[in-house]
Amino acid sequence: MADERPGGTWQNWARTARATPSRVAHPRDADEVAALVRSAAASGTRVRAVGAGHSFTPVAVTDGVQLRLDAVSALERVEPQPDGTTHVTVGAGIRLWQLNELLAQHGLAMRNLGDIDRQSVAGAVSTGTHGTGARLGGLATQVVGVRLVGADGEVVEASADRRPDLFELARLGLGSAGVLVAVTLEVVPAFTLEAVEGGADLSDVLDALDGPDGLVEGNDHFEFYWFPHTRRTLTKRNNRVPAGTGRPLPRWRYLVEDEVLSNGAFGLTNRLATAVPGVTPQLNRLAARTLSDRRFTAPSAEVFISPRRVRFREMEYAVPREHLRGVLEELDAWVRATAEPVSFPVEVRFAAADDLWLSTAHGRDTAYVAVHQYLRSPFRRYFAAAERIVAQVGGRPHWGKLHTLDADRLAALYPRFRDAQRVRAEADPAGVFTNPHLDRVLGPLG
Repeated sequence: MADERPGGTWQNWARTARATPSRVAHPRDADEVAALVRSAAASGTRVRAVGAGHSFTPVAVTDGVQLRLDAVSALERVEPQPDGTTHVTVGAGIRLWQLNELLAQHGLAMRNLGDIDRQSVAGAVSTGTHGTGARLGGLATQVVGVRLVGADGEVVEASADRRPDLFELARLGLGSAGVLVAVTLEVVPAFTLEAVEGGADLSDVLDALDGPDGLVEGNDHFEFYWFPHTRRTLTKRNNRVPAGTGRPLPRWRYLVEDEVLSNGAFGLTNRLATAVPGVTPQLNRLAARTLSDRRFTAPSAEVFISPRRVRFREMEYAVPREHLRGVLEELDAWVRATAEPVSFPVEVRFAAADDLWLSTAHGRDTAYVAVHQYLRSPFRRYFAAAERIVAQVGGRPHWGKLHTLDADRLAALYPRFRDAQRVRAEADPAGVFTNPHLDRVLGPLG
């Protein structure tokens, strides 16, 4: 039997969502998840699974049974494929950092990752987590099979060849099709990345983005951070190199730059900016000058991932790549005109078009614009302005980050949105897995 306890108060990492479930259950395998779902459905109780709580939205909130799948995290099988890739099946509750360690032990790696590794695999793929790379998609594009518990308590397998419609919603659908208990990922042989990081003027970066030798297409992974109130950016170019080449980042430099400056000092400057908003522009100029150029090599996961110890709130929108410059220039103009104190840099990443029904990159090459504010700083006016700007170019909000769109507006942005609604209604007609947030963004059931 799964460990079940009375529910207490749960809150997410960003402190933007809270829940008081009636019960909290810690199942150890798919059979225990299935028994919990059957019992809840029979009593009319709703069920939501929660991972690490790194979504900024109330996607995991429930007043019913909260499932914590930390124990559903085992490696099931490793299957080499004829094309040189490998299929790896793991329990859906495994954290990304655990997955990366496990893959490294087998000489394998994810072909692309975001910059945080605290999430569960189920949570990361279900909310459309992504990294950067003009020829690469988000984490859900690396999912080739799933096992989930449906609203009737049955355990089912789905893939592109087996129940393909259910597969589409299960791999990127906010957990609306059922509880993921296992995920099969297409992974690649382990590889080394060379990271080249340095400061640049925003206009110069935007001028150099496009074309076959531009910053986006000319690198395996390119992203940049723009510091509002300035025209300065930090650029990051990550490219594959043969193992054993280049130099790793010295431990002392990692501690100074990534821990002391990017986390410790950055936390202090954000607290100061919150207490004295008028000094924010000067602090941003100082931060932009403090970050020095650097070049190093490391295993891919160590380059992709950055420590994030300063809590913040975030909204991220996917826009057609051709509109990126206009979006950033308009956002810059708004910040300058209003003098809104924005102490966090704006993160810009890129992804290839894909065909996943609810992918933010569905059908178009995409630029992601992520705006942040420190946990204790006001954010609503800034986020509302950014949302108005991206709305003009058909921006699609990240499913795991703050936004105000509802199902009617989202339906106009996704060509396959009605298909996702149809499959959700078929998979969960009684709303066992729903909550108010899902009803807002996917539409009410029934």
